[in-house]
Amino acid sequence: MGLLVSTVVLIVGAMFSIVANRRWLPRLSINYVSMLIGAGIAIIPFLNGLIERFDSEIFIGLIVAPLLYFEGQNTRLNLVGKHVGEIISLTVGMVTLCAVFAGVGGHLLTGVGLPLAFILAAISTPTDATATESVTMGLILPHREKISLKLESLFNDASGIILLNMAILWYVNGYINYPQTLWNFVYSAGGGIVFGGVVSVLIVYIRQLMLRSKLNFINNTYNNGTPLKVVYLMTPFILYFGAEKVGVSGIIAVVFAGLVHNAEGDRSTLANPQLASDIGQLVGLLSDILNSIVFIILGIMLVRITMDRSVNYNGSLLWITMGVILYLANLLIRYVYVRLFHKVSNRESWIFALGGIHGAVTFALAFTVAETQVKTADFNLVLMSESLLIILSLLVPTILFRFLLPRVKVDADANAKMAIIRQKMIDTGIEELWSMPISQEFKEAITFDLRSQNGHTTVRQFFMEWKRIVKHDEYTPEQVHELMSIYRQVFQTERDYLLKRYEVHHEINEDLFNVLYREITMAEIVVLRYGVDR
Repeated sequence: MGLLVSTVVLIVGAMFSIVANRRWLPRLSINYVSMLIGAGIAIIPFLNGLIERFDSEIFIGLIVAPLLYFEGQNTRLNLVGKHVGEIISLTVGMVTLCAVFAGVGGHLLTGVGLPLAFILAAISTPTDATATESVTMGLILPHREKISLKLESLFNDASGIILLNMAILWYVNGYINYPQTLWNFVYSAGGGIVFGGVVSVLIVYIRQLMLRSKLNFINNTYNNGTPLKVVYLMTPFILYFGAEKVGVSGIIAVVFAGLVHNAEGDRSTLANPQLASDIGQLVGLLSDILNSIVFIILGIMLVRITMDRSVNYNGSLLWITMGVILYLANLLIRYVYVRLFHKVSNRESWIFALGGIHGAVTFALAFTVAETQVKTADFNLVLMSESLLIILSLLVPTILFRFLLPRVKVDADANAKMAIIRQKMIDTGIEELWSMPISQEFKEAITFDLRSQNGHTTVRQFFMEWKRIVKHDEYTPEQVHELMSIYRQVFQTERDYLLKRYEVHHEINEDLFNVLYREITMAEIVVLRYGVDR
């Protein structure tokens, strides 16, 4: 029951953060808004009491895993193939150097034992592509660095986990088993790729069989394919928990499966357009909600850690020094590595180094230390140091990127032109509607719908329409047929207007044409579905 209540509160918080971002704080990244909402929840005792204690396994398995799956699905497998050498270099070579440099540096500068220093260093290596978007909002990230940061963040989590396991065994046993560590890495990462590849191909095969089954999943636009949607939504959870059960990397498994399913989506869209559209909407909804929840939880936990007097390192402020060392070590190694080994320019090297933002996975890994034989005081040091690392990795690039990156140019004229063209397009449709020999009732009802395309209807007008439709008798099949015919003719008139503006008069560019044409098509799909459902 507690988990259900926590989920509801987090979802409501995510919804509120999205609304607040769009309505009041459009210039602030949604991730920062979500963190502020999370901090607010933690400060209010009643709301804080509704949120269950943080569980890293649930957090990674139920929130991070689907986000990584969706991120992988937005990445072409061909792109990964072209950059496989770079991926290995960044996620193995660079991550290892970051861990070594941060671990040794932390040990020498603070006196913390080497095993504990390497635990801290290992946790500091995973980066978060979603978090990167929060510090580049409104700015143009160079294409090469954008791809490198995205590919790195998809695959470096496994390296961090393996290094963390090695450091914990070192802490507990007092020595490092290098052959075992190397084998664990190969088995975990390689096994995750194999498991994710085999299982995802099997799931693709099953989905394609279901999609083409004439018995239960007829291939037409009006079959919503609910069983296929369920299979799709269950895929990241099956892959993550299945991979973890056999001892391989669940994170690598879901990422690789997402890459495999990217190609499936490209070649299955028209097999059932309704299904493809619905899945796209589901992915958008879940991505927004889960991403917001990640940062709400981060805000909650940062406040809880700050307010919890039991979380301290023997009354010392060593955690501040260690957090700064971890951040600077990762920053400098990232810069030097890509500068020397990838032959990147000075400016782009700094952009890549600063773009390595730490977020959800780093935080979750810090909490997994509590489940090991690490001492409570040492765990507190890990928790506080990694929290500071996350904050620094967000704040520093947020400031410096304002000087390093060009701003996105907002074309106010283009937005104004779109509004004008849309209004003229709607007016043309309304003129065509009122020239038809149809009933006054149909003219007024459809006019209301057409004006809604531009948001030019009031709440009062809506309730008047609502009152009319509630009192109205159900339409006869003949009336529904006539209504659908009118809508088709009106939408075609709007299309013709757009095509003339684009192809004949060249008043609008292709991007603007595609946006408005898509609006008409979506409106027609929604309206015509009413006729089919009747």
